[in-house]
Order: sequence, then C-alpha cells, then structure tokens
Amino acid sequence: MITITRTEDLALFCENAKAAPYVTVDTEFLRERTYWSKLCLIQLALPPASTPKAAGGEAVLVDPLAEGLSLEPLYDLFRHQGTVKVFHAARQDLEIFFHDAALFPQPLFDTQVAAMVCGFGEQVGYETLVRKIARANLDKSSRFTDWSRRPLSDAQKAYALADVTHLRVIYEFLSAELRKNDRESWLAEEIAVLEDPETYITRPEEAWLKVRTRTNSPRFLAILRELARFREAYAQERDIPRSRVFKDDAMIEVASTKPATEADLGRSRLLLREARKGDIANGILAAVKAGVDSKDLPQAKAEEPGKPGNAALSDLLRVLLKAKADAAGVAPKLIASAAELDAIAQGERDLPALRGWRAEVFGQDALRLAAGEIALSAKGGSVRVVPVP
Repeated sequence: MITITRTEDLALFCENAKAAPYVTVDTEFLRERTYWSKLCLIQLALPPASTPKAAGGEAVLVDPLAEGLSLEPLYDLFRHQGTVKVFHAARQDLEIFFHDAALFPQPLFDTQVAAMVCGFGEQVGYETLVRKIARANLDKSSRFTDWSRRPLSDAQKAYALADVTHLRVIYEFLSAELRKNDRESWLAEEIAVLEDPETYITRPEEAWLKVRTRTNSPRFLAILRELARFREAYAQERDIPRSRVFKDDAMIEVASTKPATEADLGRSRLLLREARKGDIANGILAAVKAGVDSKDLPQAKAEEPGKPGNAALSDLLRVLLKAKADAAGVAPKLIASAAELDAIAQGERDLPALRGWRAEVFGQDALRLAAGEIALSAKGGSVRVVPVP
C-alpha cells in the first residue's frame, strides 16, 4: 500500500495513468468543523497491469496533507481527455475539486448514476455494487475514521484503497451494460448536471430559499432572506459550518421576534451564546433592520387551487411511472420525483421529466395521459397503456 507524499511521485503515476483507458478515484474528507470540505486523502487505481511498479503500482493513496505536495499533476490528469475518471457518487468529490482547483475531472463516469440507469435501484450504495457486481465484501471497520489524523494505520489504508480497487470491476461491468442497452447518452445527460458549476455554487442572496418555514408573510420572508444572506456569507468567508453562526430554528425565531438591540438578542431561546454579541450579533441586527426596511418583499409561491382531477391524475402518473420504470429497468426516482408528477398534473411542462431520455421513457406518455389521449389498464400484475378512441 503505497502512499504518495512527493509531487514527483504523483507526477510519475499520473503520467502513466494518461496511457490507461480509465482511472478510478475516491476521496476522504472532513466537513464537520468547516464550511468547505477539507480534503484529507485521495485514492487512485488503474486497470490491472496497466502501469509499471516504478509508477507506484496499480493503486495508490495520495496524501494532500503532506508538506510540499502539489496536486497539479493530478489536476493535469483530470484535464486529460484520453482517460476516463471513474467515481462513485461523485457530487461531493467534484465539489472539492471545483472549489480547490476550479475544474471537473473529464471525461467523467459516476457508477452510482450508471447503476440507477442500469436498474440497480435508487441511490444505490457502493457496498451494494461491490457485493452484487464484484462479488466481494467490504471491511467497514474504518468507516468513521478521522482522515485528517496521521499516521494512517494499515487498516485505514486498506479500507480507503478498497473504495477504488473494486470500483474497477464495477465500472467495466456498468459501462458494458450501458453500451449493450444503448444508454450511454442517458448517462451523459446526468453527468452534464454533475459538471455544471451551478450545481456547486451557493449564493448568499439565495440561501433563504433552502430554509423551511411555515410562515409566508412577505415581511417575515424579507427578514429571513437577509439573515440567511448574512449567515451564508459569514460562514463562507470564515470557513465555518452554518450551524456555528446560528441554526435554522434560531433564524426563524429571530425573523419572527425582530430584535433591535443586543439586549433583545439576549432574550432569544435558540441563539448560541456566541451569536448574542460581537460580529455575529452585529450582523444579525443589521440583517433584521435591512429586512424590516426592505421595499423588495419576497412573495411565497402561492399554492394553486385544486383543479378537478389533479389528485387523481397525480396518482395515475405514479402508476404510469412505476410501469415505465419497470419496463425500462430504471430507478423511478431517476426519471421523475413525486413533486414533478404533481407539477405535471397541475399543468407545468418545463420539467426534467419531460425532456431528453426521460421524455422517451415516460414523459411523452405522461403528457398523453394528462391530455386524456391514453388510459391505463391493469391485467394481472402488469399495467398497460391503452389508446383512448
């Protein structure tokens, strides 16, 4: 188990990797005490016997915490179009590389997404694919390791390497299945979302949209917007978790009570002690005032009145989705969410479920069902689409 700690060794491995058809990649990181993920370990593996021992062997660990190590050779490999970069559930890994180096590994293959396209269920875990495809079992004893601590034990290293060595078998199987079923374009549509910078950008002015609240008063929402904006910017600038500034329940409380002084903050039931004074307290009070004085009041999305047949149509769309997903061997959630089905029933048409490969599998018939052009017929355990005369 070789751990790379020098830039020249990483460069040698990556140069050899450029001659390989693919490289499997995983990371270990910490995020409990920071806003941005702290990269602690990188695992890389090449197809068996694809690189000489002088390059570090087929699978290596890279220690990004090693003094003097530059990751530029790895980023150069990520830019190399001749080698596919294979991840499982890549989103968090990609967020790290996007934030640290402003790049995405390309070409990219995500085995979790590919597995859903190939009918392995929704959000299928790596352990499940290792068992079903690689016919192996994972040692989970090091799952909750603090990856920032050094030295790493042999057990920790073995656990980390298993995340990329079994991934080779999984990738080769799934890529063959995609080719056989002519679904490579389906995967490409999903990968495009993972490679979109907008997927990983959180703008402070939009942070309030992710806060769940039952209050729809425009003034309350304006204060909430300003509080969420302050919290997001403060957490990003200082690289601390949002919850270290104040939690959602405290933000909702403050938006409701509208404190004007530090003494008012001191009466809060939910604010952390650190948030009742100093920079955070000043930021809270300024945000409350900005929300109170704002003339740009956000409007909560009005709930559409129920339309005749909407609830029934939503139920029918769920039946249709299940039937279509079963027939295509695809996880239903990958095609459409429950919210999208309800939106189709309410008349919305600008939805992912109605575009691309999803339209071919489900969306076109969903629109025909909504328009009354087809009906559903149950026979035994199957559901069929029946044209309406």
